[in-house]
Amino acid sequence: MMRALPILLGIAAAAAAQTETALPEQLRGVGIDQLLNEAVPLDAGFVDESGGRIALGSLFRGKPVVLAFVYYECPMLCNMQLNGLLRAMRAISLTAGDQFDVLTVSFDPRETPAQAAAKKQQYIRQYGRAGAERGWRFLTGDQPSIERLTRAAGFRYTFDSKSGQWAHASGVMLLTPGGRLARYLYGVEFSARDLRLGLVEASRGRIGSPVDKMLLYCFHYDPLRGRYGVAILNVVRAAGVATLLALCGFWGLMYRRSRRPG
Repeated sequence: MMRALPILLGIAAAAAAQTETALPEQLRGVGIDQLLNEAVPLDAGFVDESGGRIALGSLFRGKPVVLAFVYYECPMLCNMQLNGLLRAMRAISLTAGDQFDVLTVSFDPRETPAQAAAKKQQYIRQYGRAGAERGWRFLTGDQPSIERLTRAAGFRYTFDSKSGQWAHASGVMLLTPGGRLARYLYGVEFSARDLRLGLVEASRGRIGSPVDKMLLYCFHYDPLRGRYGVAILNVVRAAGVATLLALCGFWGLMYRRSRRPG
């Protein structure tokens, strides 16, 4: 098995290189690399939707954070991604600004705080929960700060000069309260279950209910798919424990009945 491992890795690398070569030129170098447990640069400077300069770390307030890279003038994909995130957020009982925060960061250095403010107003209104404006922030920044953050998060994108648009992948990152990458969720539609479980894990158990912790025992995070799947062995174990407890309860009930007079 150990001898076969380098061969398998070589085949995988060759397949990845071949896939990269087969992509259109404007999509080469685009993707999301999972850099789990790596830290994002909390000292990087950005501009918030009101035009104030802030350090990224000032937006980490002891809560897990959802990080979404977009550009505000994106004609389609970024809006689909934010709409999918919005639907997942509305489907869970955890509230942005209360149990977790959201950072939407433009990776286009030409965009302005006015564009960020307009996008924020649109999504805060659709989210419709009190206090969310404090916890869902929309940022812009200069090229050096953007590159530091996107590189640290594994987000790769390119500019297509022919179309005048950015080529990029779609997904969100879940970060710990200390600014470390905990989970990645891919695509433009996000499962409410995956978002909730990811936030509970990223919080290190600070948020969520006992039911969430039980679900985390039965579901495990699949980094290749960027989602949670059933952990069969854990489900079998949990079912075995539940069966044993039920039998013990049944035996105890029958014993008490057998002790009753008459």
